[in-house]
Amino acid sequence: MVLDVLKENIVEVLNVDPNELTENTTFIGDLCADSLDVYQIIVGVEEALNISLANEEVESISTIGEAVTLIEKVIGN
Repeated sequence: MVLDVLKENIVEVLNVDPNELTENTTFIGDLCADSLDVYQIIVGVEEALNISLANEEVESISTIGEAVTLIEKVIGN
């Protein structure tokens, strides 16, 4: 579920093919996202899942898998 919501937001913000997104895909290197793009993606995920992520933790995310792990950790708490 988390991965699906994250992928939906990535596709919406970056206009990429969702089939090319894996947990090892990097936001900056593979998707050519800048910090504003990542911020927009995270805000969309926060709104969709009704959660709040700490900015410090978001800044440390480099891959989709890391984002999923962080979001699942927040949901679990």
